[in-house]
Amino acid sequence: MRRKNRNIILEKVLVEDYAAEGRSLARVDGKVIFIERVVPGDVVDIKIFKSKKDWAEGWPLRFHSFSKNRVPPFCSHFGVCGGCQWQMLPYEKQLAYKERQVMDNLQRIGKIPLPGSMPIIGADETTYYRNKLEYTFGNRRFLLPEELSNPGISPEENVAGFHAPGIFDKVVDIDTCYLQAEPSNAIRRIVKNFAKENGLEFYDIRGHYGFLRTMQIRICTTGEVMVNIVFGKKDENNHKKLLDHLLHQVPSITTLLYTINTKMNDSINDLVPVIYHGNGYVTEKLENFYFRIGPKSFFQTNTAQAEKLYRVSRDFAELSGKETIYDLYCGTGSIGIFLSRGAKNIIGVELIAAAIEDAKQNASLNQLTNAAFYAGDVIDICNNDFFGLHGFPDVIITDPPRAGMHDKLVKKILDVAAPVVVYVSCNPATQGRDLNLLGEKYEVTKIQPLDMFPHTHHIENVVQLKLKNL
Repeated sequence: MRRKNRNIILEKVLVEDYAAEGRSLARVDGKVIFIERVVPGDVVDIKIFKSKKDWAEGWPLRFHSFSKNRVPPFCSHFGVCGGCQWQMLPYEKQLAYKERQVMDNLQRIGKIPLPGSMPIIGADETTYYRNKLEYTFGNRRFLLPEELSNPGISPEENVAGFHAPGIFDKVVDIDTCYLQAEPSNAIRRIVKNFAKENGLEFYDIRGHYGFLRTMQIRICTTGEVMVNIVFGKKDENNHKKLLDHLLHQVPSITTLLYTINTKMNDSINDLVPVIYHGNGYVTEKLENFYFRIGPKSFFQTNTAQAEKLYRVSRDFAELSGKETIYDLYCGTGSIGIFLSRGAKNIIGVELIAAAIEDAKQNASLNQLTNAAFYAGDVIDICNNDFFGLHGFPDVIITDPPRAGMHDKLVKKILDVAAPVVVYVSCNPATQGRDLNLLGEKYEVTKIQPLDMFPHTHHIENVVQLKLKNL
């Protein structure tokens, strides 16, 4: 070990194992070192950026040898844009580490008896799997390390791509992205090139001014394509020129919208997209169910894996056709609707009112008469009067955000004591915490990890819980 410019450098360290959240670990003098951007088997020099008594965090400064498990990344932007952290790992290794991450979190944090995990469900397609992407337009390009010392290369350039990880005002200029199928790359290039050729102003992220700001593209398995271009200011003449050009170049676009965003942030949830072409939404399909998706709607980003995820949820619900299902954090109603034909009633509850309106439209689109959706906090809505009107749940589906369930909701589930709870999670750590609390009355009976996002460290997990015989 040596010190350099007050930073600790660890030399020729063998990376021993996978840790979690995309990091690996090594051990030096009894201290655990968590390392980014490496895989087990690599031998590296490590620059430490955080050091505690028993553990430290760092990143690779130099590779002396590479793990035999490495494979060549297929994307030229790998390691720069931050979108796919694990392209250097064979997919079967990614799945093995994700499966282990789930069980490690549930055992370490949950601290309750667990059954064995079912084998993780991987993706059939590991590229072009996203149905939605959002690109950023900016006037400052993120420079690669080898470009920083070249005075002939300037970051002052109009670019289109993704925010550089950890740097809010610079954009990684993307050539080809393998996350979304065509015409995604074609649309980005056409918009970027037209704007540059016609002198349209790319957005200045630091100064918050400019014309061309962001763009959302959604491509459905039904063949429908939606594009929403977000402009930083109103300019009807240039709006029309750009949008007409895009429609002429990409006639497969079924819905084209634009949104004016003059705010300090990129969120469009409180803005009104304007329909320029088409009906303003696209329709996606899961099994025989259809879902209408607008520019502000939430829908699972990987359609093929969402179908598998919902099938697991349906299997874990163990429906006979007589059950009343409460779908908490129901969003636009997709899980509840997917389960609806095997249940007596579906009651969906979601805090975001706009999502509930989407859920109602989706229930109508699928001609469901046994589904009802309510906007508000489940703690306030699910009172005795509500249960008197709709009945107590036989099955509870809960699919919270990464932060997990609020402790008041956990208490509510314990009070209601539905015979079966199906807990869908995108964060096994907070899921483990909640399972520990639910362990007061419930036992975990099934665990099913599922990979929604190949080449990333993200993982979904579905748990079935049943009431204990107290």
